[in-house]
Amino acid sequence: MSTFPYLRNRRLRASRAIRSLVDETRLSIDDFLCPIFLIEGQNEKQAIGSMPNYFRYSLDTAKDELKILQDMGVKALMPFAKALDESKDNAGTEALNDDGLMQRFIRMAKETCPELLIFSDVALDPYSSFGHDGIVKNGKIVNDETCDVLAKMAVSHAKAGADFIAPSDMMDGRVAAIREELDDEGFEEVGIMAYSAKYASCFYGPFRDALDSAPVDEKDVPKDKKTYQMNPGNSIEALREIEMDIDEGADIVMVKPAMAYLDIIYQAKQDFNTPVSAYQVSGEYAMLKASAANGWIDHDAAVMESLTSIKRAGASMIASYFIKDFVRITQ
Repeated sequence: MSTFPYLRNRRLRASRAIRSLVDETRLSIDDFLCPIFLIEGQNEKQAIGSMPNYFRYSLDTAKDELKILQDMGVKALMPFAKALDESKDNAGTEALNDDGLMQRFIRMAKETCPELLIFSDVALDPYSSFGHDGIVKNGKIVNDETCDVLAKMAVSHAKAGADFIAPSDMMDGRVAAIREELDDEGFEEVGIMAYSAKYASCFYGPFRDALDSAPVDEKDVPKDKKTYQMNPGNSIEALREIEMDIDEGADIVMVKPAMAYLDIIYQAKQDFNTPVSAYQVSGEYAMLKASAANGWIDHDAAVMESLTSIKRAGASMIASYFIKDFVRITQ
């Protein structure tokens, strides 16, 4: 005998009140990591053409932005620094500058809003004359030499006051190298959020525009990042990467991008007792913004549905450019 009409699932959808009571996935401002782009200069707030309503800030205008974000309830920042062209080289020298833009921002942020957590980006691409996350030699990205630089970069950020180091490079063994260097320098309390399953995605374009960090088209320089970022078709490999990073000392692991890799977020959440973060990247942001601007989708509904899907998949925290939109929508 059929259970219908005794069981009618629509009873739990009949009103906003009942839908709210049985809601399985809820978002709050506490779920978010807020990316912020930095540039040298004074009184600068530069619009990023490929990322509507997103900006690059000089330190003075960034200071004002921090206060706005804190007042909105944001708990954590992910700063990304745009290096000057003249400071870029193949060794990532500027990345180790204790008075570099990133280091100065971290100090300023901790003085201005000490309760805001800083997850500092550790990778060489913003500082590389070749636009790669590692040192280029003989047409290849060399792994171990890059890890040595990344570990020193992490210590420089920790000295400035970073709460978490966020290596986004995908070099093998870099989490262990960073953890060892941090501990040797007395920064045992500084955490690591590893970009563990970072895919060689087409959705990074606007971010690279914001930081001018795309690989250059030169002889003997790899044209893409596929020798270190992951194959989009692989999931078992992603879980192996995540497990290795946890074993090496990662406190939080990340899946990037988010929306195209919800299955990886879900699997990571099921398999590991470690917080999983997800990065709703620049291309995902720009795609929704452009579709809404053309009237093809409802902007606010798309923002909420996309963010909800990421949390439903299992993300403990979400890095997203939609934070101000989320606050406006949910107020």
